[in-house]
Amino acid sequence: MDVTVLRPDELTAADIDSWHAMQCADLALASPFMSPEFARVVGHQRATARVARLTRGSRTVGFFPFERHALGFGKPIGSGFCDCQGLIHEPGLGWDPMELLRACGLATWEYDHLAAGQIPFETEGTHLAKATSPIIELNSEAQTYVERLRHSFVKALRRKERKLGREVGPLRLVFEEADPKLLDTLIRWKSAQLRAKGHLDMLSKVWFLTILRELFGLPSEFCSGIVSVLYAGEEPVAMRYQLLSRRVLASWFPVYHSRFSRYSPGILLCLKLAETAGTRGIAYIDLGKGTEHYKTDLKTAELSLSEGYVERHTAKAALCRLRMASDSAVHAAVRANPTLHRAAARAANVAERLR
Repeated sequence: MDVTVLRPDELTAADIDSWHAMQCADLALASPFMSPEFARVVGHQRATARVARLTRGSRTVGFFPFERHALGFGKPIGSGFCDCQGLIHEPGLGWDPMELLRACGLATWEYDHLAAGQIPFETEGTHLAKATSPIIELNSEAQTYVERLRHSFVKALRRKERKLGREVGPLRLVFEEADPKLLDTLIRWKSAQLRAKGHLDMLSKVWFLTILRELFGLPSEFCSGIVSVLYAGEEPVAMRYQLLSRRVLASWFPVYHSRFSRYSPGILLCLKLAETAGTRGIAYIDLGKGTEHYKTDLKTAELSLSEGYVERHTAKAALCRLRMASDSAVHAAVRANPTLHRAAARAANVAERLR
């Protein structure tokens, strides 16, 4: 197997067609986060972004999107905000992770959302944790999904839906809101929500906002950023920035207006999205890794994800492992202390705004 390392913008039209064909052949690879479009948009903002093209003879058999940092420290492309990671490949392809890392100039490759079915990485890698991403499975009969939910949960939601309609205005869903002003509103709401909760505000970073705006309305059926809006009358009460592919709708930034929190507008939006998405040929909605109660209430299944790393037996890999261990220890200590976690997030947000 030959490996050629490219910058994402160096992918040819033939490369992109091959990549798309591999995604169509395997639902586990169909996430918009694993698309060439996502890799190229991230590559416009991150100089470390690369794509390895795997070939056998004259046939392209795989693509490996990654980022290469100092000492050969590798991460998935879009690390920190990419919710599905791994090698995009022909069905049944096997590969040697050590040879792949060597060809990519990597001493180690760390992942935190490794998709299921990446058997060579799972076999050769060191697993730090197993995780799941709750999903809503869909089909052409949207009502089938609603019937699978707890009756008491749906009954309570319908009651809130009627109350919101009476007190604010009739509810309607816009699946893809084309007005960029609504994207600005979503960013403003979500940024304020993250800061209020003491979380790191990714939406304060200019380069990340550039990625969101470039993905928004991207004319591709394999990766396009969309804003879905739930209106009560003419008032937007909840929104989601999502990535849409042929078969997968991946929730990225859900938010609702705090003034309407008693109506659970975010959950109502998710329910209406599920009712609509099934009629569009979407196989599932990925709610994203996390244990929030609403995800537990809405999910019908889970995707298996892995956190860990693959490393070569080199001195650089040993240095990378020391760095990973120290970073993990610091992060664990911060996460374990809510006060420290909020203070660290506030400091990072202030530093980003000053920058």
